Amino acid sequence: MPHPETHPAPEHLLDALSRERLVEVGRALGVAVPGTAKKDRQVEVLLGERPEFSRLLDLLHRDELKVACRAVGVDDSGRARGELVRRLLLARGEEGRVAFRSDAAQEGEDGIPRPGEVVRVRHREYLVEAVVAPGEARLGPAVSAHRVRLVGLDDDAQGRPLEVLWELELGARRLDPERQGLGIPRALDPPGRFGAYLATLRWHGVTATDGRLLQAPFRAGIKIKTHQLVPLERALELPRANLFIADDVGLGKTIEAGLILEELRLRQRVNLVLVACPAAICRQWQDELWKRFGLWFEIMGRELIARRRQERGYGVNPWSTHDRFIVSHSLLRRPEIRDPLLHHLGERAGKSLLILDEAHVAAPAGAGRYAVDSQITTVLRDVAPRFENRLFLSATPHNGHSNSFSALLEILDPQRFLRGVPVTAKQRDQVMIRRLKSDLEEIGCETFPRRHVVRLELRSEAGAWSAAAFDSASPEAPPEDSSLGAAEPFEIDLAERLLAYSALLPAGRRGRLVRVRLQQRLLSSVVAFHRTLAVHARYVAAGETKEREADLAEVLAPPGLFEPEDLADLSDDPDDEDLAARDDAAVAEASKSAGSPLADSRTALDDLLRRAALARDLPDAKARYLVAWIARNLCPAVRLGGAADDAPREARRWADRRVIVFTEFVDTLRHLERLLRAALEGTDRGEERILLFRGGLDDARRDEIQRAWNAPPGENPVRILLATDAAREGVNLQGACHDLFHYDVPWNPARLEQRNGRIDRTLQPERDVYCRYFVYRERPEDRVLDALVKKVE
Repeated sequence: MPHPETHPAPEHLLDALSRERLVEVGRALGVAVPGTAKKDRQVEVLLGERPEFSRLLDLLHRDELKVACRAVGVDDSGRARGELVRRLLLARGEEGRVAFRSDAAQEGEDGIPRPGEVVRVRHREYLVEAVVAPGEARLGPAVSAHRVRLVGLDDDAQGRPLEVLWELELGARRLDPERQGLGIPRALDPPGRFGAYLATLRWHGVTATDGRLLQAPFRAGIKIKTHQLVPLERALELPRANLFIADDVGLGKTIEAGLILEELRLRQRVNLVLVACPAAICRQWQDELWKRFGLWFEIMGRELIARRRQERGYGVNPWSTHDRFIVSHSLLRRPEIRDPLLHHLGERAGKSLLILDEAHVAAPAGAGRYAVDSQITTVLRDVAPRFENRLFLSATPHNGHSNSFSALLEILDPQRFLRGVPVTAKQRDQVMIRRLKSDLEEIGCETFPRRHVVRLELRSEAGAWSAAAFDSASPEAPPEDSSLGAAEPFEIDLAERLLAYSALLPAGRRGRLVRVRLQQRLLSSVVAFHRTLAVHARYVAAGETKEREADLAEVLAPPGLFEPEDLADLSDDPDDEDLAARDDAAVAEASKSAGSPLADSRTALDDLLRRAALARDLPDAKARYLVAWIARNLCPAVRLGGAADDAPREARRWADRRVIVFTEFVDTLRHLERLLRAALEGTDRGEERILLFRGGLDDARRDEIQRAWNAPPGENPVRILLATDAAREGVNLQGACHDLFHYDVPWNPARLEQRNGRIDRTLQPERDVYCRYFVYRERPEDRVLDALVKKVE
C-alpha cells in the first residue's frame, strides 16, 4: 500500500460527513452538536471533545470512509468496509487496533456478523438469528450483500424482528460484549457511588407488574414536582392512556406528557409516538424531549422527507423510517403528509401514542348543536382513532360551547363521549385533569409567581393625556398616575366618527362583519384601522365614477396592498401578512355586496378615511405611555423622536430588565417597531434592543429569537420583544422577563390567557409578573376590553 500523503486524524473523518451526519455522530458520542450551525462550527464542537479515531471509524459508513481515504491519500478501492478501516488504521500506525479488527473479521467474514452475535443497527441492539450469503439471498446481479435476520434486545423493542442487508445498512456495527467488561477492580467504590449504582439497578428492575412503582421521574433530567406526578399516576390507572391534561398555563404540561410517554415506553406499552403541536413550538418540543428525557424526535417536514428519500429511495414512506415524530398542526392537514401517515398506521397501530398539544384547535367552532368541523378537526377524527393511547394538552379546553367541548372529548375517547350529548362531571373527571395555580398554592403544593393584571386607563383632559394604573393584586391601593404630555385625542375622535358611520351601514350579516372588523382594528391602532377602512372604501365604491376613485386615491391603501385573486397562493400555514390579507378579503366581499352607499354614508366614509390617513403615522396615547414606561424602567434617555443630544452617558445605558409587547395585527406591529426604533435612537446599542416575533418565521429563526430572549441580559442586548399572537402558544419567554403589555386585547379570552402564560409559568425567576392592558376612559367601546379581562379571571 502506498505511503499516505497526510497522517490520518479525526478531523479528516469528520470532514467527510454532512451536517446532518455530524449531528448523528455527535448524538452517538453524547455531544450536543447544533443542527443549525455551519459545518466548520459543528466539526469544531466535536473535535473539542477529543473523540477517539477508532471510535469515529466505527460510526462512519463505507462511502464516508472512502472520502476520508481520498483526503489523506490512502487507497480507497474495493467495496469492503472492513478493508477501508484497516487501511486507515495502518496509515495511522495503530497496528494493535488492526489486529483486533483482523480477529473480528476472522470470526465473521469481512466484518459480517455470525448467528448468536450482538449488533447495533438503527440505534438499537439486536441479536443475530441467521445470516444468508449473497448468492443464496437471490437479490439480483446488481446487489451483493448479506441478508441478516435480527431480533430486538432493547427494553422497548424486545423480540421485534428485523431483516437488513448488512453491507448496505447505514451505521450497522458488531458489538463484542466480552471485550467490554467492567475492568480490573482496584478499590472499593465510595458508598455514594455504589448507592447510585444500586438504585439504577432497582429502577431498571421495575416492570409493569406493579403500577405503583414509577421509573420515568428518576430517569428524567427534571426537578420532580408533586403536581406533575398526578397525570402520570392517572394515566397508568387507565386501560389505555386516553387523558386530557388541562392544567393552567405554565404548570409544565410538556413535562407531564414526557413523564407519561417515558413511563409507557419503559413498560413496553408504547413504541410509536407522534406529537402534533403548533409550528412555532415544534423545535421547542424536540429540545425538551431530548434534554429532559433523552428521546430524539424527528420533525416531519420538507427537510426530513428530502433526507429520507436521498438515503432510502424516492418511494420511501418517511413515517416508516423512525418511531418518534413531531408534526405541526398545519402540516398535518396536508394530504401529502396525512395520507402516508394513515397508510403507515393502518386500522390501528399497536403500542402507539398521540400527543396533541393545544388540543383546543381540534374543537369545532360555533354554538350550534352540530357545529361544522374545521379542517384540523376532520383530520384528527381520522388520525386519533388509529392510536392506541392519546394525550390531549390544553390550558383552555372549553370554548364556552358545550357541544364543541363534547365533540373534542369524543375525539379523545369515543367510548365515553358522543358529540351533542352533554358531558357530566363524573365522565369528564375520568379522563381530564385540571389544576389552576391558585389551587396548588392553596394546598401548599407549589409556589408560583403572583400575577398583577394592571389596567391602564388613558384620559384626555384639556388637550393633555394622562394615565392611571390600577393593579388587580392590590385593589385597595390608589392608582398610579402619570402624565403623557399634550397631544390631540384623535383616537377618541375616530371612535365617534366610526360610531356615526356604522349606524349608516346596511343591516344584516355582511354589514355587521364590516362594523366588527373596523372596530377591532381601531381598538388596536389607527394604522391597522386605516388599512381595513381603505379596503372597505375601495370596494364599496366599486361601480361608482372614475372621478370618485381618483378623489380617494390619496387616502386609500397603497396599490397592490391587497388583491383578492392573490389569495389562491396562500399557504396552509399562513404568516401574519396572509392572515391580514384574508381578513381584507372578507371585508372586501362584504363591502362589494353592500351596494352603492347613500349620500350621507358616502360623506361620512370620506371624512373618516381622510381623518384616519392624517393620524395613521402619529403616536397614540398607548404608544406615549409605552415609551414613558421604557424610559422609567429600562433606559432614561428613551423618548419619542430619539434621545436628546445633551443626555448624559449614564442615561443612555440600559437596565437588566425586559418587556414583551403583544399585538394582534401585523400593521400595528410594524407601526410600533417604527416608533420605538426612532425613540431608541441615540441610546447605547439602541439598534440591537428590539426583536420581532411574528408568524411565518422558520424554525431556525424562532429558535434564535427564543434563545436570545431567554439569555441573561448581560449576554444579549435585546430588551424589547414585539410579538403577534404567533408567540402566544407554548413558547417559553419567562427566562429573563416578567413584564408584558397587551397593546390591544384579543376578543378571544383564551388568547389573552395564553399571552399572559408566556411569562406567568413554571421556572419564572421573579416573584411577581405584570400583565398590563390599555383602556380609554372616553371611548365606550373599551368596556368590551374590561369585560374580556374579567371573563379570563
